[in-house]
Amino acid sequence: MVYDLIIRGGLVYDGSGKPPAVSDIAVKNGKIAKMSPSITDHAEKIVNAEGKCVTPGFVDVHTHYDGQATWDDHMTPSSNLGTTTVVMGNCGVGFAPCRPEDRDVLVQLMEGVEEIPGTALAEGIPWTWESFPDYLRALETRQRDIDIAVFMPHGPLRVFVMGERGVNCEAATPDDIEQMKGLVAEGLEAGAIGLSSSRTLLHLSSSGKNVPTFEASANEMKALGSMLKGDSGHVLQFISDFKDAEEEFDILRQTSAATGAKGTFTLIPIENPSEGMNEDPDLWRTHLARIEDAQAQGLDIRGQVISRPIGILMGHTASMSPFYRRPSYTRLSSLSVPERMAKLREPETKSAILSEANDNPHIFVQLLSTNFDAMYPMENPIEYLPNNENSVAARAAAQGRDPEEWLYDFLAENDGGNLIYIPATSKSKTKIAELLKHPFTVEALGDGGAHVGSICDTSSNIYLLTKWVFDEGLFSLEEGIKMITNVPAEFFSFKDRGLIAEGMKADMNIIDFDQLRLKTPHVVDDLPGGGSRFLQNADGILATFVAGQMIFENGRPTGELPGKLVKPVAAPAYA
Repeated sequence: MVYDLIIRGGLVYDGSGKPPAVSDIAVKNGKIAKMSPSITDHAEKIVNAEGKCVTPGFVDVHTHYDGQATWDDHMTPSSNLGTTTVVMGNCGVGFAPCRPEDRDVLVQLMEGVEEIPGTALAEGIPWTWESFPDYLRALETRQRDIDIAVFMPHGPLRVFVMGERGVNCEAATPDDIEQMKGLVAEGLEAGAIGLSSSRTLLHLSSSGKNVPTFEASANEMKALGSMLKGDSGHVLQFISDFKDAEEEFDILRQTSAATGAKGTFTLIPIENPSEGMNEDPDLWRTHLARIEDAQAQGLDIRGQVISRPIGILMGHTASMSPFYRRPSYTRLSSLSVPERMAKLREPETKSAILSEANDNPHIFVQLLSTNFDAMYPMENPIEYLPNNENSVAARAAAQGRDPEEWLYDFLAENDGGNLIYIPATSKSKTKIAELLKHPFTVEALGDGGAHVGSICDTSSNIYLLTKWVFDEGLFSLEEGIKMITNVPAEFFSFKDRGLIAEGMKADMNIIDFDQLRLKTPHVVDDLPGGGSRFLQNADGILATFVAGQMIFENGRPTGELPGKLVKPVAAPAYA
């Protein structure tokens, strides 16, 4: 037998949670054909992994590459960090179905909710579709480095059926709901993995409006959810403020009970909820109890959690700074970066900016930009769970200075390249550890492809390993790897991946865990129209394979583009 690929001598963590074992891995036609301590057959390509570890490719079930996947071959910053399968279309936002006259509305939704520049979306998206099945066909015909799976998003669905009434969050009529149900069925048959929605006031269109789904009734949600099928592996996903927590959770409970579909929602502890949200500080623990009750009833509902706080990055190279909407700062926006930084260092400019308030800032800035006790300079080595003594407030106090002035000077250093990190959710190690260890949670919420100028959390799966396995010892390495490979793959019914075993898809990483560390996020100007975004790299990921083809080697793309569209287990292939 001549194989396509043999990886020799690696210590294999197979994703099952079992202790590792040294093994050769032979690949044929994109699948693992043989595993043995010694494979002496020939192969077109042989990779030596002696002294290194081999893991399944990481599976990330919460991303927003809905636009990027239509113009980019590389799903970075996911594929360069060992992820081989992503789920997009989360949180009810996306780009299909869509009539031509509604394109601007959907762009504004994605721009506001997921902070992807509207100019990049407008210039980059080819809009060769109107229906959701046509959108999937467009995705399927484009080459990319990793596999993608797609939710059908509730927001575009509402706009497509209801027009301006949907945009304005009006109640759906029975006829509206029937039309949406038909479109959901059509989308699922074409290959959507489920239905997603958003029910949080934190999600606003760039026009300032609530998302179309914000006030959609529980009855509407349950009616649309009734189209899901458990035997097809469908999933209902949403984010909610849980103002009426029992009613909201009941959407998941009833949908799962009626259809057998799985349910999942964003589950994070928030220290200071916004007005209008559920203000119970122990809501996350109450949700865990609800999940446990549902599981006891045979309903597979799980919370999506993250290994660190959702982290906002601010600075002059980011899309936002604490000062970015102050009038004297705004007047400098047309200047080149060197010219702008020169002006910001002038005493009169500094004085003017510090005396002003932000004019109509992004909600992140509204909520977080003056909380100096929860604001931290981003320095190497990166620490996403920083100690309080490293806060901007503490550093300023140590120098006897006003924290806002200290922050202004810090951001002006390094040619304006300095960044601050703001944990937007709880940084309690105890709470995060409890959520990660719970048997019915899934590590997710890295938001790859979204918040491109203010959040770079796609590396949270790697952070689970570096922080919670190696630094804290909360999990064994085999447990940690299972949490970011087999657990999400199993929950989403991706039955051919998430494990290294004969017959499974050959999605794998070769990793030097002694060298595994995250690098500081950096800005690149590679979006359509010259827009900027954060990327992040990591040392220690030596190679990543998708279907047996090496897509990254030592952090650099190889040019191989084997990625496919992943469909539900029972979805038919296109004709």
